[in-house]
Amino acid sequence: MGDLLLVRHGETEWSRSGQHTSHTDLPLTPHGEEQAKSLAPLLSGRPFALVLTSPLGRAVRTAELAGLVGAETDADLHEWDYGGYEGVTTRDIHRARPGWDLWTDGVPPGAESPGESPEQVGLRADRLLSRVEPALAEGDVVLVAHGHFLRVVTARRLGLPASEGRLFQLATATLSRLSTEHGHPVLAEWNTRS
Repeated sequence: MGDLLLVRHGETEWSRSGQHTSHTDLPLTPHGEEQAKSLAPLLSGRPFALVLTSPLGRAVRTAELAGLVGAETDADLHEWDYGGYEGVTTRDIHRARPGWDLWTDGVPPGAESPGESPEQVGLRADRLLSRVEPALAEGDVVLVAHGHFLRVVTARRLGLPASEGRLFQLATATLSRLSTEHGHPVLAEWNTRS
């Protein structure tokens, strides 16, 4: 059984400012491009059974700069749909809604998108994990995507509810590894940088 490698995209203007970024397709900052390049030594020389990336440019570009060739895009790797909170910081949300928590409260619908609940994101993560399971039987699989979604993938892979993704803080341009021990999924490495 191979390992599931998770790569969060490099820095964007909104990841730096803390704005929720789902469907807004921002490019990497120059620093984000350097971060993505720094992942190459952690990934080079390893064969992969499958490399998947979110269709958003920041993830595709991170994969390219990290040296991941042959990546396929998969719509299920899209970031959590933040609905009415797209482009808004948690601090600003708390001004209007003290105590709000993405992991338990979800998001309101927006003008351009309906938003997703933690359970909906969890179903998407489960669908993705079902897709990669056969490839894991052949070797390691790499997913290049977004912070909140990869945290949900981690929770679901470990058998936890989607809302428990809250336990796994994930920095930009980092490599994390989910493996197995005695036949059970385990967290083997988290937020690694070169």
